[in-house]
Order: sequence, then C-alpha cells, then structure tokens
Amino acid sequence: MAELIKIYEDNPNPKEIKRVVKVLRNGGLIIYPSDTVYALGCDITNKSAMEKIARIKGVKLEKANFAFVCEDLSNLSDYVKQIDGATFKLLKRALPGPYTFILEANNNLPSTFKKKKEVGIRVPDHNTVRAILSELGNPILTTSIKDEDEVLEYTTDPELIFEKWEKIVDIVIDGGYGGNIASTVIDLTSGEPVLIREGKGSLEV
Repeated sequence: MAELIKIYEDNPNPKEIKRVVKVLRNGGLIIYPSDTVYALGCDITNKSAMEKIARIKGVKLEKANFAFVCEDLSNLSDYVKQIDGATFKLLKRALPGPYTFILEANNNLPSTFKKKKEVGIRVPDHNTVRAILSELGNPILTTSIKDEDEVLEYTTDPELIFEKWEKIVDIVIDGGYGGNIASTVIDLTSGEPVLIREGKGSLEV
C-alpha cells in the first residue's frame, strides 16, 4: 500500500526526500509532481523497477520510450553522444524547463536499453524533483500518468491520484495540484530540431 507524502516545492523537507530516495533505491515506484504533469518514476539502475513500470504501461521494457529525468545537463554525457555547440546552446536555453529532448544515445545506457539508438532527456524546473535526483545521485526513469477520462487527459489532484494508484506504487508525493499539459517533445537526433509533441514548453527556444 502506497504512502501519500506531502512535500512543498518551495522548501522540500530533506527528511522526506531521503524517505523517497530510500524507496527508489529499494526498487520502489513513486508518483511525483513536476513542472508539467504528475509522473510515474523509478531508479534507472534498478531493472526490476523499470520492468514494473513497463508492465503498468503495457509495453516491453526494451522497446519502451521512457524518458530519463536528470538533475541538470551535467548528466548528459553519461547517456548521450557528443553534441554540437548549437544543440548544447538550445538545451541550455530550454532547461531546466517543460521539455523532453530526444538525443542520440551512447553505449552507457542501462543494459536493458543497450539496443536503443536514442534517449529522451528531461530536466524539470521543479525543486522537489531536483532534490530527489540530487540525493539519489542518478537519473530516474519516467513516464507521465494519463487518465482514462476523455475530457481531462491528466489528473491534477494528488489525492485522486493516490486513490487510483495506492495499490500499484509505493509513494505518491503530494506537491499540490499539478498541471494538465505534458512536456513539449523535440527530436534533436538529426541535428535540426523536429517537433514531436507540442506541450507546455514554448516552441521559441
């Protein structure tokens, strides 16, 4: 049964952050707020946790297009091939922010994703997420949680999210009402930015 933990973005409680990170390190799943919508996440170094997320989403883990959420751009070289100056400037302008950038992957991806040629990278502008990542010491695998409701694609109320997910995940972080517009997805693998999904992030980056 999941725990509902209140964490305030303007001043994340270090004790609560440590609780969340302990669960992640033990292979648990969390639902957390971000600068876009509430999302489901786990530690990218824990294969069984990633497989749980893949099962929830109904996809094979090796073929899944989950994003890596990083604390800042310093994590990039761990997972993506060397990028040119123009691409780096674009990333620097846009991040942290409500974007997912698809970049060419290098050979350091977790073993499960060895065959993948590209990886989605997120650096959210949200203190709670960044505090978790800082304490954890590596990115988390993430996917947004969608609602079956045809009118509201994303649930914004953490208590409703908890009701729906309490038997599936280990922690739901209550960071207040979330947004209902997902990140803007931009593919940078060809050198020129290609818009995959228009979301919260402005296209003028």
